[in-house]
Amino acid sequence: MGRHFLQIPGPTNVPDRVLRAIAQPTIDHRGPAFAALATELLERLQAVFQTGSHVVVYPSSGTGAWEAALVNTLSPGDKVVAFETGHFSSLWCEMAARLGLVVDVVPGDWRHGADPDALAGRLTPDVAAVMVVHNETSTGVRSRIPEIRAAIDRAGHPALLLVDTISSLGSIDYRHDEWGVDVTVGCSQKGLMLPPGIGFNAVSAKALAHRGRLPRSYWDWEPIIAANRQGFFPYTPPTNLLYGLREALIMLAEEGLDAVFARHDRHAEATRRAVRGWGLEVLCADDREHSSALTAVLMPDGHDADAVRRLILERYDMSLGTGLGRLAGRVFRIGHLGHFNDLMLAGTLSGVEMGLSASGVPIKEGGTRAALAYLESAE
Repeated sequence: MGRHFLQIPGPTNVPDRVLRAIAQPTIDHRGPAFAALATELLERLQAVFQTGSHVVVYPSSGTGAWEAALVNTLSPGDKVVAFETGHFSSLWCEMAARLGLVVDVVPGDWRHGADPDALAGRLTPDVAAVMVVHNETSTGVRSRIPEIRAAIDRAGHPALLLVDTISSLGSIDYRHDEWGVDVTVGCSQKGLMLPPGIGFNAVSAKALAHRGRLPRSYWDWEPIIAANRQGFFPYTPPTNLLYGLREALIMLAEEGLDAVFARHDRHAEATRRAVRGWGLEVLCADDREHSSALTAVLMPDGHDADAVRRLILERYDMSLGTGLGRLAGRVFRIGHLGHFNDLMLAGTLSGVEMGLSASGVPIKEGGTRAALAYLESAE
């Protein structure tokens, strides 16, 4: 009985307002009503990416938007510097290699974000782009994008800066224009509070001018941007998801982006206080790099994170994120992003605390109480 707690870091809980919007009748995607919808959406998306440039919309997952960022800007044999900060950054690196790019991977320990100081010796003349994941969904670690941009600028290097914001867009402060990003990758099912199915590229003027020779057809920016000028797409758009996207963007505007980011920051800090109150360790090892979208929790030696997750699902009907790649069985992830409030967090942390105790994990009492005390004091 009762509602399921979906506390993975995406897909996230879809608000009722968004579900009702998606349920509207489909309209002609070549007609004037659709043109008005698309024109409004593209303007509202610029505000979320904090850009005055084009935002390209695809019926796709975030993985498709990754590929679009690469094939529109790079050529076969181009060299890219890519930071390995977790499972998803590793997958993006693998994609780049499969597309015929030469990938210089900056290895990481998955507990820290991208190290700006590591760029100095890697920005050789043949580097065409730098790839960074802003918020690594597998680890709960955030990279400091302005410092990466500053390192590129100090070197006087023309490399493009490509940034994945799949789990930070609409949840953590991100500024495409101000931070000098050339292509920002995003998707629908996390901070934008939608089901999966829409991918995004926010594109700088520099990126538009830097057209690579990798094969592309479906992912090509040019026909999409040309059609968007009239409010249309060169393919069948996901009309009903776009209805939902408009409603989600209206909700973000009503709350105000600054308030949205502050809410996520507050819930993330409360979660970390709970974890430490239990005597457990947050995976992120640098206080400057904590994610405000999710928290990854390290298990004590001899305890399986997936066993804890299974018990919590079976006994309390709550889904937590699994450990991915080298973190399998070692961490579980608590998502606290999107359509989320204090009571939802209180219920989530109570379920985690009960599940840890029932699984025989040695924890201290009072972690949830520490989180609640912080929420009460930080209203």
